[in-house]
Amino acid sequence: MSTSPVSGSSVSASPFARFVQNGAFAGLLLVCTALIAFVWANSPLRESYTALQQTYFSLNLGNSSLKLSLEHWVNDGLMAVFFLLVGLEIKRELLIGELASRRRATLAVAAAAGGMLVPAGLYALLNVGGPGASGWGVPMATDIAFALGVLALLGSRVPVGLKVFLTALAIVDDLGAVLVIALFYTSGVQGVFLGLAALTWVAALLFGRRGFVSLKLYGVLGVLLWFFVLQSGLHATIAGVLLAFAVPIRKPNPAGYLASLTNAAKPGRGEQVGARLRDLEDRLERAQSPLHRLEHALHPVVTFAVLPVFALMNAGVAVSAGGLGTISLGVIFGLLIGKPLGVVGGAWLAVRLGVASLPRRVTWPQMIGAGLLAGIGFTMSLFVSNLAFDDSALLTQAKLGVLLASVLAAVLGAGWLMLVTRKGKKPVAVKLVPET
Repeated sequence: MSTSPVSGSSVSASPFARFVQNGAFAGLLLVCTALIAFVWANSPLRESYTALQQTYFSLNLGNSSLKLSLEHWVNDGLMAVFFLLVGLEIKRELLIGELASRRRATLAVAAAAGGMLVPAGLYALLNVGGPGASGWGVPMATDIAFALGVLALLGSRVPVGLKVFLTALAIVDDLGAVLVIALFYTSGVQGVFLGLAALTWVAALLFGRRGFVSLKLYGVLGVLLWFFVLQSGLHATIAGVLLAFAVPIRKPNPAGYLASLTNAAKPGRGEQVGARLRDLEDRLERAQSPLHRLEHALHPVVTFAVLPVFALMNAGVAVSAGGLGTISLGVIFGLLIGKPLGVVGGAWLAVRLGVASLPRRVTWPQMIGAGLLAGIGFTMSLFVSNLAFDDSALLTQAKLGVLLASVLAAVLGAGWLMLVTRKGKKPVAVKLVPET
């Protein structure tokens, strides 16, 4: 990261810093839209909610037509944009961010691995051999927007290192969720469209390797890739991640940048200085890599449009359609118990083996708080629920479990962190392993 996640400057702040700064509002927006959907689905107007979900829209291209319900357009189309942003964040972190450091990456990977395997195992124990067995992937995911939103509400009492760790953890967690979706929640594959998708992706990779910087080019290739992936039988959102890895992060040569900087510093009239500054601003914008420019453009779209619309379409769970069952319990146990156990256990093992170390000024009690917040599954868990269950009653159970567990995880995580990071008091320190 080039700047601190809590930097006060909005001009020089990185995309991650702006994401953290807007986290509280973004989390509140998600809560509000989810609450609206839930109340709507359980009100006398519930039929209008279902009718909205099942409203069909067609996209016609020549003789070809793609007809999907509004719910599917959101889940398969808009969420591809979300996964594109996830892919961009993963690539950036791997190349120049927190995951570029071996020890920090090892800590995040170990914590994420534990945070995926333990919840899935707990869920499987409760649902093995039953109708809900396919939902083991539901409690594996972490909702980065909600988790960072809760941390943002706690302000400066939470060390920067914990915010960075939770972000890296969620990014690795998202990568794991993408792999799970691709490998285990994919229907029959159509070879022709899979081949067309592969060719489109290879073309995008080649353009990226050659240093093409036009976002319009990657946009066109992305739409084609999304369509081919959708028709291939793989989940369409995977196209977003694939495209992200093709967008180059290398910065183009900022020709004339130094000359513009010198020119802007020259004395002159107000209009002249203003024109020079605008020219400098334009050159600085063009000096950014395509990945940074695309990530910067997508953050507000995803945060304030894609995710709230997704919540509106998917959080409307009619309680009367089914109550809590073993599926709900599996999700709740997985997110509330499995997540913190897996996250803290994986991190502890990595530190104990000497291959990683805790972030600066972060204590083990604070890591427990991060583990609890990692139990906020919401967006990704609701998304996987839709893939895991075709039966509406089973899907209702899974969504109820996700909603309840996410709310409890947010409350418990925030409460625990407030307890161990009281203002004016030294953070509680518990040494679980010798210092390395």
